[in-house]
Amino acid sequence: MPRRDDLHSILLIGSGPIVVGQASEFDYSGTQAIKALRGCGYRVILVNSNPATIMTDPDLADATYLEPITAEVVAAIIAKERPDALLPTLGGQTALNVTADLHRSGVLERAGVEVIGASFDAIEAAEDRGRFRRLMESAGMACPPARAVGTIAEARAAAAEVGFPLMLRPSYTLGGLGTGLVTDPSDLDRAVALGLAASPVGEVLVEASVVGWKEFELEVMRDRAGNAVVVCSIENIDPMGVHTGDSVTVAPAQTLSDPEYQ
Repeated sequence: MPRRDDLHSILLIGSGPIVVGQASEFDYSGTQAIKALRGCGYRVILVNSNPATIMTDPDLADATYLEPITAEVVAAIIAKERPDALLPTLGGQTALNVTADLHRSGVLERAGVEVIGASFDAIEAAEDRGRFRRLMESAGMACPPARAVGTIAEARAAAAEVGFPLMLRPSYTLGGLGTGLVTDPSDLDRAVALGLAASPVGEVLVEASVVGWKEFELEVMRDRAGNAVVVCSIENIDPMGVHTGDSVTVAPAQTLSDPEYQ
């Protein structure tokens, strides 16, 4: 990817506090990004509320702000530093949600700040559960039966259509916040209310549960021309239903047969 000479300073948003043993990839990838960007001659501004990270080392970024990662705080940093671009893809859900808020409020457009790494449309497509599902289906991916809902009444109708057990997945949430397994109809209203409250956009995907299935991940690197390479395969020792961050994972995958892997 050629260096862009129209950019001079880049704001990088970190992930904020993380759980010990989880999400260390945010700090690692963010640290590497800062080094790479400065190595290319860009001025790098970092905002991250977690001082217990490598990326907040004072010798890494040109300017580091140990401040709460909120739209209001980041907007103030943008007004002060005047970056040419914002890189949100290395700070997990926190950075993506703040970037979405800044886009919707018009802060980025008024300041002339370009979002790089992923467009706002790509962020929205990945974070909106209903839209992401439709995108997967349009690509020919098999998905469990599901419906996106915004009210408890809609959730009841979806449950009647999909059937129990159900997995509830709020849109735009961090680390499984508001996600829940519902096996009994009497628990549906409470679980949906929690999910809707957790979602910043008030949307929950009511999906048929696949708890107990094997869980595998493929780390894929793809360029804008469509060329892709599978970096590695990963297998979760625990089945679906146990959060990946709480599970033991092994690379490469151990129990897939070759036909299944292909």
